[in-house]
Amino acid sequence: MSVITKNTITKRTTTKAKKSVFIETYGCQMNVYDTQLVLSILQKHDYKIALTEKDADIVMLNTCSVRDKANQRIYNRVHTLRQESKHPLLIGILGCMATNFKTDLLENKRLGIDFIAGPDSYKELPNLIKDVTETGEKSYDVTLSEFETYSDIYPTHQSGVNAWLAIMRGCNNFCTFCVVPYTRGRERSRDPHNIVKEVQRLVSDGFKQVTLLGQNVNSYKFEQYDFTDLMTMVSDVPGLKRVRFTSPHPKDFPTKLLKVMNERDNLCNQLHVPLQAGNDRVLKKMNRSYTKQEFLDLIVEMKALIPDVSLSTDVIVGFPTETDEEFKDTIDVMKKVEFDHAFMFKYSERPNTRAAAKFPDDIPEEVKAARLAELIDIQKNISLNRYQRHIGTIEDILIEEEFTKKNKDMAMGRNDSNKIVLVPNNNLKKGEIYPVKIVGASPHALRAEQVASC
Repeated sequence: MSVITKNTITKRTTTKAKKSVFIETYGCQMNVYDTQLVLSILQKHDYKIALTEKDADIVMLNTCSVRDKANQRIYNRVHTLRQESKHPLLIGILGCMATNFKTDLLENKRLGIDFIAGPDSYKELPNLIKDVTETGEKSYDVTLSEFETYSDIYPTHQSGVNAWLAIMRGCNNFCTFCVVPYTRGRERSRDPHNIVKEVQRLVSDGFKQVTLLGQNVNSYKFEQYDFTDLMTMVSDVPGLKRVRFTSPHPKDFPTKLLKVMNERDNLCNQLHVPLQAGNDRVLKKMNRSYTKQEFLDLIVEMKALIPDVSLSTDVIVGFPTETDEEFKDTIDVMKKVEFDHAFMFKYSERPNTRAAAKFPDDIPEEVKAARLAELIDIQKNISLNRYQRHIGTIEDILIEEEFTKKNKDMAMGRNDSNKIVLVPNNNLKKGEIYPVKIVGASPHALRAEQVASC
């Protein structure tokens, strides 16, 4: 089948029929939130939302640029869309990949991308689509803004239990392995009162939980308000059962934040604390601004101030020049902290990062793979031990699914520490909280039995 290129797209300047749009989302939860923003913007401009790509006039891929596999997946997906399309189709690339690979996306004739928009340019999408349909020329806007927070847009949410809510955009940390500061710009925070209004609306729409989002969420700062102030204000919203947040940075965990989390019942006792590496020299090369001991001291404080706190982390193995002995420091931290869960990856060189410019990717792939496999095996045992500690306890779970895909007799919920809990469905309702007794555990989920409410 021949590839439908830009030049074969039929111009549709005279039709008044509403165009239909389908969006696929890749990467982090910030991208999920951004897709909801885009849908809201397009609906206000009379675009219809298609349920599948086959029903769409326009397909947009909201992309991530953190790892190389994400890029290859997008390229492959674009080729598939072109080959399988039965009608003229506009294809747009949104998000971090649009900013980081603008030239390649626009000049690659085999891809035939029609338009691209960076994370700060979503309000321009109606104009970009109009330009490409009227002129037949590629259109783009990847301008990074110092002010755009989309605080005037209420995202188009699907019904559910949890709603993602971006409280800030951008990042100022410049970790050497990360491209986010270059694709999403500098940090800027939303007015806390505007955030509270969005939370109130979400609660009125039926959401029981919100997860506050930011590239470095706990560095939030708006005038005199810091992240602890915001958490307190959000916690006060009537009807809001649970509040979570991600992703933070270890440098921004003040004691007052931890105390507020312990004092407020609807602020969950779960903390994501990205480690990245356990060796001081590697941490310095990553520009992480803390040492191994400072990280461990922070964990000690967290466990002291928030009883039964659940901890998760991110780890990169095989960062340039990392030795076997330095990798052992990472293992040492993992064993001492005993994270409930960990997201672990091999280092992937990203274009336009400081690491790519300064540090040759000198660790062989087989060494990276071996280190990752070793770390995964260690963490699997730690997770199982952490999950087994819940056995015999009575815990409240928020039901997310009344029936799981694998077992129609089981419901799925999460406890306060964000662990998946499976429980036989005995008239359990999505969005409600029920007490259960934990009776079993695996490294990834808990099993429970329902108990009578008090």
